[in-house]
Amino acid sequence: MAQLLLDEMPRRLFTCTPTRLAAFEDCPRRYRMSYLDRPAPPKGPPWAHTSLGVSVHNALHRWWDEPEPRRTPARAAELLHACWVQEGWRDDEQSAAARERAAEMCARYATGLDPTAPPRAVERQVATRTDVLALHGRVDRLDERDGELVVVDYKTGRRPPEPDDARTSPALALYAFASERMLRQRCRRVELHHLPTGRVVEAEHTDESLARHIRRAESIAADAVDATERLAAGQPADATFPPRPGPLCSWCDFRRHCPEGRAAGPERTPWAGVEHLAAPDDGEVAAPAPR
Repeated sequence: MAQLLLDEMPRRLFTCTPTRLAAFEDCPRRYRMSYLDRPAPPKGPPWAHTSLGVSVHNALHRWWDEPEPRRTPARAAELLHACWVQEGWRDDEQSAAARERAAEMCARYATGLDPTAPPRAVERQVATRTDVLALHGRVDRLDERDGELVVVDYKTGRRPPEPDDARTSPALALYAFASERMLRQRCRRVELHHLPTGRVVEAEHTDESLARHIRRAESIAADAVDATERLAAGQPADATFPPRPGPLCSWCDFRRHCPEGRAAGPERTPWAGVEHLAAPDDGEVAAPAPR
């Protein structure tokens, strides 16, 4: 009787962010090192492209906190300077040059914003549940247009987003789903705003497309739970969480702990993904860094 009751108890929800789900899908070994190993293996040095993204996001966040008369392009550049993160750059000279380019980028982006029409939310935590997931995450910006919410995600990588990137992004779909559930307002439109070029790509989700993304997320979660349970039962870590070598291995925080990852691609300097910001654009396409 006791076993019957245990069998009928609901399974624990899988608590996750879109980032956590992507980590397992990209490489189960990296997922294990990031979320399960305790203590976690030491990471490599900080990445300059991460510092750039944090700096820009924080500057744009603070821009909307300014009184309306101060929401100017010049103020966006000033805030970028104030929010600049120094970690990961080759030296002070490279950092300063990249900071100036990033300030110009923020100022140019701010010229397209209406300072009198603030978004519904900036850097907003959203959360919801399904039968499998306890999902949460932080949305860069939530606009309200024509009575509906719009998910806006800033991008600072060198590669501009392609037309299908917004539609196929699992993170954007999950943010839209969670935002609609949490705020009780329709949210189907998602946008990627690429600050280096000003390019915007957008997609309009349907009930069916959101449902597909949710099913996919639940499937990834089920695989992660299964692997975790097999690891806890004593199966070898490399069998339950195998590496998935590929181009991203060059940018992995745990590269030093992964022979397969080191063999998959060359080691990158911490500033490799953003060298174009500290030098004139010569049209050369660098190896893409994680965005």
